[in-house]
Amino acid sequence: MNASNTPLTAAEIKDKARELGAHLVGIADGAQMELYPPDPDDPRRPSDITERDGNRVIVMGYHINSATSRLPAWNHQHKFYNDELTLTALEEMALNLVFWLESRDCPAIVIPANMVNTDGPDIDPTHHQKPVLSLDHAAVEAGLGTLGLNQQILTPEFGPRVKLISVLCSADVEADQPISEALCQGPECGRCLQACPADAVGHWQRDWDACDKYRVPYGFVPTMEFLEKLLSEQDLGTKVSMLRSGESYQLWTGIMRGAGVITGCRRCHDVCPVGADYETMIGDALKEIAENSAAKTERLAEMAAASLLADSPGKGYQSRWIGKLPA
Repeated sequence: MNASNTPLTAAEIKDKARELGAHLVGIADGAQMELYPPDPDDPRRPSDITERDGNRVIVMGYHINSATSRLPAWNHQHKFYNDELTLTALEEMALNLVFWLESRDCPAIVIPANMVNTDGPDIDPTHHQKPVLSLDHAAVEAGLGTLGLNQQILTPEFGPRVKLISVLCSADVEADQPISEALCQGPECGRCLQACPADAVGHWQRDWDACDKYRVPYGFVPTMEFLEKLLSEQDLGTKVSMLRSGESYQLWTGIMRGAGVITGCRRCHDVCPVGADYETMIGDALKEIAENSAAKTERLAEMAAASLLADSPGKGYQSRWIGKLPA
C-alpha cells in the first residue's frame, strides 16, 4: 500500500493514466496473478520481479493507429515504425505514471511488454523468450478483455489492435474483475489463423518460435544468424557485399529505431473482427485474406469439431483468460 496517510483510489490512478494518454487502463490483482500464472510450470509472476511492490498491476494500452492495419503486407515498414512510436509513447506515459505514484508515496516499477529475462542456465536466445510478465494475461485480469484463439488480448474497443505496458505497485486500491464472456469466436471465425504468414496459430495457442520469425524479423536471432554467416565467409569480396546488402541495412535500421526488432508482423491483429473500431475503420480494406488456403480452412473445421469435446483446449486451465465460450 502507499506509505502516506493520503488515500489513493483506483479511480484516481485510472484518471491519471488517461490524462497521460492511455486509451485503456485497468488494475489487476497481483495476488490473483500469483495464484493463476499463465503457465504453472514457468509461472512468471509479479513476485518474480518484486516481492514488495507487485500487489497491483496497472495495465495500460494504446490503440494501434488504424491506417497501418489497412496496409495488407505483413512487413510494411510503416507498420513497424508506427508501432515502435506507439511503444515509445507508452513507455514515456508509464514512467510519468510511476513518478506520479511516487509523489503519492507509492513506489512503482515499469514493466514493458517486450522485456525478457536473460539470466539463468536454461536461456537459449535462439528460441522464443517469454516476457518477464505476460501483459496479455495481465490485461485479462485487469478487465480489459479476453484472449483470442492465438493467445492475443482482445478488447471490446479495439480488438487486438492495442499495445500494452504495465506498472507494478502495491497501492491498496480496488482491482478490476475479468470479463466473463469470451470475445473471440474461436475456430468458427479463425481469421487470425487464415492470415498468419508463419502458420503459427493453433487451437487456443501459438507456435511462438514460428511466429517470432515474422513478429521480430530484425531481432536478435536474425542479427546473430547474419553475423555468423558473415564471420564464416572466407571470400573478402563476398563479405563486403554482405555488409553492403539490403539485409545488412535492414538490420542496422532496425537496431537504430527498434522497428522490426521490438515490432513486426501483426496480421492477426489487423484482420480480427473483434472491436468497435473494426467495421468503422478497417473492415472494408480487409474483407479478403490473401494468406488463406484450403489446408487452413480444413484445419479450422477440425478445430471447430474438437471444440465440442469436453477436453477442448479452450475449456481447460486457459479458460480463465479465454472466457466462457458460446455453447
